[in-house]
Amino acid sequence: MKTIVVKVGSSTVADDQLRIRRRLLAGLVSDISGLVHGGRRVVLVSSGAIACGQHVLGVTERPRQVPALQAASAVGQGRLFAHYERLFGDHELTAAQVLLTSEDFNRRDSYVNARNTLRRLLTWNVVPVVNENDTTATDEIRFGDNDVLAAQVAIMLRADLLVLLTDQDGLYTSDPRTDGAAVLVRKVADPEQLAALEVGEASRRGAGGMRGKTAAALMAAAADVRTVIANGSRPGVLGSVAAGEDVGTQILARATSASAFKLWLRYAKPVRGTLEIDAGAARALAQGGSSLLPVGVNAVHGAFVAGDAVAITGPDGGEVARGLTTMSARDLRRVRGLRTDELRAVSPYLDDEVVHRDRLVLVREEAG
Repeated sequence: MKTIVVKVGSSTVADDQLRIRRRLLAGLVSDISGLVHGGRRVVLVSSGAIACGQHVLGVTERPRQVPALQAASAVGQGRLFAHYERLFGDHELTAAQVLLTSEDFNRRDSYVNARNTLRRLLTWNVVPVVNENDTTATDEIRFGDNDVLAAQVAIMLRADLLVLLTDQDGLYTSDPRTDGAAVLVRKVADPEQLAALEVGEASRRGAGGMRGKTAAALMAAAADVRTVIANGSRPGVLGSVAAGEDVGTQILARATSASAFKLWLRYAKPVRGTLEIDAGAARALAQGGSSLLPVGVNAVHGAFVAGDAVAITGPDGGEVARGLTTMSARDLRRVRGLRTDELRAVSPYLDDEVVHRDRLVLVREEAG
């Protein structure tokens, strides 16, 4: 059974007067309902809570300060979900509100719990309506418009398709709002082509814009999830995309054999520091090694604790792996460069659990 993650942006949810686009959302929900009744599993990631809150409060300009953004979201989130709940109810479907933050993806146990909850909802033919928990989160409000969240949900569920609905027909060779010669890009197979597009800035209602969508598409493609960026105002657009029609911009997926753990580590777990390693250690990791010993570490950068993710760079500065460190940055600086027979001198000052049979493992698993 195919799983589809659909993300709808603020500019699609609300008009220029910050009013909910009732007819448009009714059509979108009708399309989603048709897919669900036809045997597809669909997750809806919806922006627009802040815009809805602004409309209720009479605030015309998107707030800049975090407390004001959080207050607007607190007012708008319930109203937006209630609207979705009524629309899905008209199609004899149940909607479930799921609010997530980056911390839910950062911590492995929270990540697994969120994934299990979403899977169970989909098994029950419930449509999860996902949004960032803007009332408590801060980074999400400042840096995302749910595009990356939608990509992370798609990766978490190993979805077959990620659909990013916006107020444009897709990605263009340049910003069509300022360049009349801009041409719609129908298909992107090379990630470098995607990264090179001039995508313009975000709308006044949202925070991500096309740049956020290109970042989300890159993440999804690398995790073997096909992405389509299309115009959410086009009637029946979701059904057309699901049917494989030539709509919007299609970003092809790249097959991966990475485990769910490695996908989480690569795309959801934030990096808190960097370990510079020598050529020998870099070769060992490149050949499939899953641990790193202190003798191969040349330098430690950042402030992190045991269990945090760290990037591992080779002599040329390029990232060769990513992993979870078993030690804090402070302790790693004490043991970097030491051979196994030299560890006894410093082991009394370290957590006993990380020293095992005279072999200190700095990184338990790596994401390649």
